[in-house]
Amino acid sequence: MEITQKFAASTAAATAAPGAEPASLIASDFTTFLRMLTVQMQNQDPLDPMSTEQFATQLATFSGVEQQVRSNDLLSRIADQLGFSGLGGFADWVGKEALANMPVRFDGSPVDIRPDIAVGADAARLVVRDAGGNVLRSEALSPDAEALRWPPEGAEGMPPGLVRFDVESYQGGTLLDIRPAQVYAEVQETRLVDGAPALVFAGGATLAPDQVTALRQPGG
Repeated sequence: MEITQKFAASTAAATAAPGAEPASLIASDFTTFLRMLTVQMQNQDPLDPMSTEQFATQLATFSGVEQQVRSNDLLSRIADQLGFSGLGGFADWVGKEALANMPVRFDGSPVDIRPDIAVGADAARLVVRDAGGNVLRSEALSPDAEALRWPPEGAEGMPPGLVRFDVESYQGGTLLDIRPAQVYAEVQETRLVDGAPALVFAGGATLAPDQVTALRQPGG
């Protein structure tokens, strides 16, 4: 059974090699197996030759290893297909507007915002920051506001660029907390990031689908 052990070890090592194709591995291993078997038969003891049972066992061993390599290849292909299938499940999100906590690229067009105001607040402010965290604008916000479109009509002087929105909640003039506001942005692409589906937005943000809290048609 020495040939069987050597063959199984060499096959396992070759299968683990990165970039190796299973089909080529099987062909190469079969050639190696036949050579090892031939050498073993040529050098066997004429008074105690290898029995037909040993010969059949070693052939069965190669067949088993071959099936294992093919099965591993099939499982790998299935895993890849499942990954792309999961990606395809979000393909119809492309072109729609998703609501999430993310920066957006302001180009003068209105941005729909869902502020998150602390419970018990009697005043609030919407703070607009640039990509570096600098405050571009700060304006009063109704503590009961659930949705708003920014900038308000007549607002001027806001330069285009990447912006994010924070909501400051106050009670009796005291700051309670600061929370990021959610915004609607268009989904431009779906892709795999580290094997998991991800959404790429018009502003350049990349988020996991579970970070999206709402989805709507453009201009909804």
